[in-house]
Amino acid sequence: MSRLDTWRTRAERPEDIGPIHAVNAAAFPTELEADLVDALRGDPTAWINGLSIVTLDSGGAIVGYALLTRCTVGGQPALALGPCAVTPEAQRTGAGSAAIRAGLEQARRQGENLVVVLGHAEYYPRFGFEPASRLGVTAPFEAPDQNFLALALNPDNATPRGEIAYAEAFGV
Repeated sequence: MSRLDTWRTRAERPEDIGPIHAVNAAAFPTELEADLVDALRGDPTAWINGLSIVTLDSGGAIVGYALLTRCTVGGQPALALGPCAVTPEAQRTGAGSAAIRAGLEQARRQGENLVVVLGHAEYYPRFGFEPASRLGVTAPFEAPDQNFLALALNPDNATPRGEIAYAEAFGV
């Protein structure tokens, strides 16, 4: 069942904080990612208004989530994608893809360009991500090339090169 065209997305609102925590807690084995979102929300150097995206089901409940936060690459501004989460019952329906696409489009509209993600090699290329090494981006930890990915939102513009520095909440 594909509901890719029927999902509604929007930026996080204050009343969404609890439901976003619940979606992340339900999607992962522990609350680590849910707590990470809360920590990032409290970091004014990482949090960017409008880049915390929720996916709503037909009843208006939050079932998907994608977050883009500030990081740097080679000392220049960039974005880190993640956590991304979908409630178990809405997985594999396009809810996560809808949130990610909406977040990437909003980042593009806000003038951002480089986005980096550490994630599944089979999932993120559908959004245009490629091995970060191709864009000259390195990680401060060991990461397989097929899992440490980057995307230039506007390929005509130069992107920063060098090592990524994540927000403090990531702990790396």
